[in-house]
Amino acid sequence: MLPIPADIFTEPEDVSPDGLANLGPLRRLAGHWQADKGIDINPKAEGPERRTFIERIRMDPIDPQANGPQLLYGLRYHIHINTPEEDITFHDQVGYWLWEPATGLIMQTLAIPRGQVLLASGKAGPDDRTISVTAKRGDTAYGICSTDFLEQAFRTDSYRCDITFNDDGSWTYLIQTELFVRGAPFDHRDTNTLQLVAPPKLNPLAVIVNDRARSDEKGDGPAASA
Repeated sequence: MLPIPADIFTEPEDVSPDGLANLGPLRRLAGHWQADKGIDINPKAEGPERRTFIERIRMDPIDPQANGPQLLYGLRYHIHINTPEEDITFHDQVGYWLWEPATGLIMQTLAIPRGQVLLASGKAGPDDRTISVTAKRGDTAYGICSTDFLEQAFRTDSYRCDITFNDDGSWTYLIQTELFVRGAPFDHRDTNTLQLVAPPKLNPLAVIVNDRARSDEKGDGPAASA
């Protein structure tokens, strides 16, 4: 992290409206993805269970985000997972992937509808073919927050997500979550390789700017009627 400047309020002025073009290593995640051979290792009363799952992920570019002088580009995502055996949703997750070009900071926010959220972080260069983010329980900057029940029955102590961008355009993730299930350690793992099924769309500001430029080129914009 760069030193915090004296002026923490003034936002940058030279901000590109094109979120997709400024995502750094996250650019390869943009779009709609699908796979049907994911593997989940999760805890059960009888012992570890191995499940195969079907996964769909949508990652859409968002407009540039500023925290005073800090500038972030990012993707809003939704993950939906089913299993071949059941119709009911196996896993649902929403959040953001964020990139700070000035520092190489990568962040992932995660929220699941079982009462858990986290903010994970890592560092990467704009052309890196692998990225990793981590979060730890109790960390006030990049931490994990859970319900009372999860804290007592399925406590999450750490989270790590490693992503590899493959030569064929797909990407592979390995998520390792260190749990304590009634006080006993458990290594919870998920892995999958996603294939692109639909290309990404532009973020809202980029659409507005591009439409305005096309209108001006045709001579029917505000300047033409002045």
